[in-house]
Amino acid sequence: MKRRGRAAWLGAATCMAAAVACGGEPPGPSGTPRIPALAATGGNPFEGVHPYVNPDYAAEIERAAAAMPSEAARLRRLESQPTAIWLDSVDRAAGLGRTLDDAAAHAPAADPALVVLALYDLPNRDCSAAASEGELRVEGGGEDRYRTEFIDRIAALVRSHPSVRVVAIVEPDSLANVATNLDHPRCAAAADVYERSIAYAIRTLTMPNVTLYLDAAHAGWLGWEGNRSKIAKVFAEVFALAGGEGHVRGFATNVSNYNSLDGREGTRIEPSDPCPDELSYARALASSLAAAGIHASHFVIDTSRNGQGGARTKWGVWCNARGAGLGERFRASPAPSIDAYFWVKPPGESDGTSDPAAPRYDAACGSADSARDAPQAGELFPAYLAQLVALAQPPL
Repeated sequence: MKRRGRAAWLGAATCMAAAVACGGEPPGPSGTPRIPALAATGGNPFEGVHPYVNPDYAAEIERAAAAMPSEAARLRRLESQPTAIWLDSVDRAAGLGRTLDDAAAHAPAADPALVVLALYDLPNRDCSAAASEGELRVEGGGEDRYRTEFIDRIAALVRSHPSVRVVAIVEPDSLANVATNLDHPRCAAAADVYERSIAYAIRTLTMPNVTLYLDAAHAGWLGWEGNRSKIAKVFAEVFALAGGEGHVRGFATNVSNYNSLDGREGTRIEPSDPCPDELSYARALASSLAAAGIHASHFVIDTSRNGQGGARTKWGVWCNARGAGLGERFRASPAPSIDAYFWVKPPGESDGTSDPAAPRYDAACGSADSARDAPQAGELFPAYLAQLVALAQPPL
């Protein structure tokens, strides 16, 4: 199974000059649900909940623990940690009902179950990388299939489980590629489809038990003012198609990436980036969004692999970075405007294969900063998992 592995970087050359210091919903189009989402009510969906622990991920950890007896005790501490459920194919979307049933069955009466989903199946998915290429193609009717077989199916299953609170992180890396990578042919072909498809997902998934966060890449990709302005423009276009920003509570950053919360790494590897960490990036992005007339300003930060803050020699390393460690465990409202630290990327699942002869090989996964002997994206990488656990900060 594939997971998101792309955390591209435009490069400082085009945006250094612009670097600066970080510092009533309209009605939808015909047929759009007018039911207000949690996003519109102002509530943090991560507060007062019972977060779902994925038994399939726990089973992966157990297999790794059995294969590495000397690491078993520490590895098994991960089995109780909540992680996002990645819906990265039509088949996985169809299986969501089992997850929602399980979450509802195991939640205590006092607290609602919380299931965090990462939606990740756009046509021409992750258009500037090979490792996480998906099943749908723009040129093969992928847009219609995304709507009818993926989003509509997810919406029906979520609607049938109104007692389960759902957070959906919508399409990692997609809109950031629209903002910065249109020189790549697959991204140019997918740009309009990405925007229309995400707007459709927003409209269709607007319901009382769902809170939506659009992916906003990370500080090393969009930290410069010029790039923040570009992504704000793209978000504004999507919101116009979706019938307004009131359907969305905020944005997810650092998904499947390694950026620290405190700037240790960013200042060292790229001093020109005015946003050396994810907290400063969130603050700066909120300012750029406000300048574009967008007022959704709550954030979820993926802390699954950012504990060390020194795993790379440059921002552009995104594939199984050497020296990475687990970061902060799930915490609601850890800082102003931050709804949660959460492990969106299930720790230990590979970003892509390091074997040049393997299908979907991306040269980024063979870099000197990437771990050797990595399996295909989404498969458990036991040696890498052991590294993340050993280098966890705070320690397990």
